[in-house]
Amino acid sequence: MTEPEVGAEDLIEGVFSIEKTVKIGTGTTARRVKQQAYYYAKQISADTIQIQGLGADNVPAGFKVEISKEELLNDYLPDPSRYNQVMKKLREIQKAVARGDKFRKRGETFTAEYEYNKALSLDEQNVRANFGVGICYMARGETEKAQEVFERVLEIEAAFGDEHKHLFNEYGIQLRKNKMYNEAVEYYNRALELTQDDENLYYNLARAQLERQDYDSTRKALAQCLKLRPDHQEGLKVLAFLKKKGLLKPKG
Repeated sequence: MTEPEVGAEDLIEGVFSIEKTVKIGTGTTARRVKQQAYYYAKQISADTIQIQGLGADNVPAGFKVEISKEELLNDYLPDPSRYNQVMKKLREIQKAVARGDKFRKRGETFTAEYEYNKALSLDEQNVRANFGVGICYMARGETEKAQEVFERVLEIEAAFGDEHKHLFNEYGIQLRKNKMYNEAVEYYNRALELTQDDENLYYNLARAQLERQDYDSTRKALAQCLKLRPDHQEGLKVLAFLKKKGLLKPKG
C-alpha cells in the first residue's frame, strides 16, 4: 500500500517553540534555567520537517536541521503570532533583495547596494544580499569592501548550495575578473569542502590557479575536472593551452 501524497495545502509551515534547559554560570554559581527556543519549520516531505532557529529579530538564521513530523507535533508548540512576525520580516527581506537584483542588472550599483544593505540589516546572513552587494563592490573596483563581504560569504554554508548556484558562479567569476585570485582560490576550495563531484568547481579553481601562475595546482584541479567530465570543453581548452606552453608536466 503506497503512502498518500501530501498536497501543498497540507504541508506544515510555521513557527514552533520548545522548552529547553540550559546551564548558566560556572562553579558554585551555576544553575539550570528553562528557556523557550523558537524555530521556523517547513515540511519538505511526507515525514520530514526542516527547522531553523530564529534570531533575536525573528529572522531564521543558522543551520537547517531535519526532524520527523512526529517529533515536531509531539515536542514543539505552534506560535501563530510569532509566525506572522517572521513572515512579515521575510517579505521585507525578499522585496529588498529583489529590488537590489533589479538595479544591479541595470548597472545601478549604488541603488542596488542600498537595497541589499536594507536586507542585510534584517538578515546579515542573507545569501543573495551578500552576493549582490559583493558583486556591486567588485563592479566599482572597491576591493577592500569586497574583501569584507568575501570573508562573510565564506562563513555562510548555504552560499555554496544548489539553490544559489547561479549567483555563486557569478560571484566567483567576478573575483577572478577583479584579479582577486587568492580569494577566488580560497572561495572554490571552500566550496569543494562541501561537494567534490562538481567538475565546474574544479575548472574554476584551475582557472584561478592559472591566473596566479601556480601551474602545479592548475594541473591538479584540471585533472579532477576532466576525471569527472572528460568532455568538459572549457577544461579541454585549458589543457590544450598548458600543452602548447609546455606547462603540462612539472619541471624537474
